[in-house]
Amino acid sequence: MSQNDPGSPPPSGKVRVAVVFGGRSPEHAVSCITAGSVLAAIDRDRYDVVPIGIARNGQWVLAADDPDRLAIEAGQLPSVDGTGTAVALPADLPALGLVTIEPGEVPRQLGQVDVVFPLLHGAFGEDGTVQGLLELAGVPYVGSGVLASAAGLDKHYMKVLLASHGLPVGPYVVIRDREWRRERKRAVDAVKELGWPVFVKPARAGSSIGITRVESEDDLEEAIEAAREHDPKVVVEAAVAGREIECGVLEGLGDGPPEASVPAEIIVHGGHQFYDFAAKYLPEEGTELQVPAELPAAVTEQVRRMAVATFEALSCEGLARVDFFYTRDGSLLVNEINTMPGFTPSSMFPRMWAECGLAYPALVDRLIRLARQRRVGLR
Repeated sequence: MSQNDPGSPPPSGKVRVAVVFGGRSPEHAVSCITAGSVLAAIDRDRYDVVPIGIARNGQWVLAADDPDRLAIEAGQLPSVDGTGTAVALPADLPALGLVTIEPGEVPRQLGQVDVVFPLLHGAFGEDGTVQGLLELAGVPYVGSGVLASAAGLDKHYMKVLLASHGLPVGPYVVIRDREWRRERKRAVDAVKELGWPVFVKPARAGSSIGITRVESEDDLEEAIEAAREHDPKVVVEAAVAGREIECGVLEGLGDGPPEASVPAEIIVHGGHQFYDFAAKYLPEEGTELQVPAELPAAVTEQVRRMAVATFEALSCEGLARVDFFYTRDGSLLVNEINTMPGFTPSSMFPRMWAECGLAYPALVDRLIRLARQRRVGLR
């Protein structure tokens, strides 16, 4: 396939991969940056690539196969503008194909897709919605299925599932939309029981979007309203004093068990109180990612065991990044799991696996192979 014609038929013997990015969530730009990295790294001798962007309004379009268009330029975040040729994925099991739709014309078959790489973050992409669409269409895809994706993104039900499997999580309060509108004082009183400070978060969002550290009741309602701009359900977590440790997990090839990477540590500089959006994605913010983390050998092994246990508790597939707090008393708490973690070469997940000897292009290749070995439907 030429870079200028993403709709041309794949050369014989190549696996056709649809790389899907953008999306309707506030993490649209992060998804675009990730897709640029994957498009630059994917082996073109082995894979035929069809880039598909999802605009902020939900429109699916054929996108340019140009990684440079998806990079941060002069502080400007990339996006999908939605002006390309419209694309549809019919729920037609025998076809496994894409269809292009031009105004006033008959829909045109774009061709068979062997696997979809959904590089989507947040709601309407990482939450089981797109995974469900792909299941209906009978198309294999990279990453976790419907249930694990939905539960992994929802910080409330993620904690419920982890706790039910005996995995330690920190104290938290859930504030649903109706409760906040009708029983606000009760919700505030429940948060006060956590002590101060607390972190107020949209329940179903990532990339630290909408998160506020709150030091007292005076600022609580404003922080909850800020989180509610992204999700009507809010999770408030007690602050945990300790180090932020992360660990990558990959599904085993064949019938092999999941594998954990070396752990890594996030050290935030530049005056940030926590690992917020700017610290994650703007390099001038001075975040240090220490790979591997300097931990006692026994703690390193415990992190890796708990990361795999977290992956399996949610029935994850493909890949995930598990985030921990290593507290001052030497205990570990699971903070959250990300079923589609940040995935640029400088992101924590690829860096942890690079430290294990799995370079970024090989990691992309492995994820596609994992997707192709797994059937769609109930499993």
